Amino acid sequence: MSGAASDAPAGHKDYEGSKLGMWLFLFTEILLFGGLFILYSAYWARYTADFHRGGQMLNLGIGVANTVVLLTSSMTVAISVSAMQQGNRRLSIWCLAATVLLGLVFLGNKAIEWSAEIGEGLYPNSPELLARPHGEQLFFGLYYSMTGLHGLHVIAGIAVLSFMLNSIRRNTITRTDYGRLENAGLYWHLVDVIWIFLLPLFYLSA
Repeated sequence: MSGAASDAPAGHKDYEGSKLGMWLFLFTEILLFGGLFILYSAYWARYTADFHRGGQMLNLGIGVANTVVLLTSSMTVAISVSAMQQGNRRLSIWCLAATVLLGLVFLGNKAIEWSAEIGEGLYPNSPELLARPHGEQLFFGLYYSMTGLHGLHVIAGIAVLSFMLNSIRRNTITRTDYGRLENAGLYWHLVDVIWIFLLPLFYLSA
């Protein structure tokens, strides 16, 4: 009996430790993007008019649509975690699958947008962009760097959530052992929050 009693706190400690580790990891991600936001602000203050013109060349419709997609995906991953906590395995699976699908929709929209912009010659070191003012060149350099980095985080999030989905199907994530799913959900929420900051910086800068 004493052995069983000693097991419970250890399991609880592991769960809290993994959650703390995830929050520390998310903090490093915030520092990374925070530095990029500061860099953007510094250049924006110097080349305000050029940044405005750069923003006018982006597809606001796709930017807003992708915001709706990610906000919806935040809701579905939250429902998935909550459903698992309540023991509703089927709902958790469906909502997590919907989150993965929405992530893929986001990437598809971004690929369409980038393809159109590249087709117009609006990419770093292109003859079209090099003929434009220096501020516009900086704008698009930051645009591709920051949205590209965010896209890599979306890909990583999709991979992690897909692994969680498989774990739920194999019953290695359960009502009493859902810490990994919750941590994956936290990561996905961060990906969504970062995009909410990217939207006004680039698409609404006009």
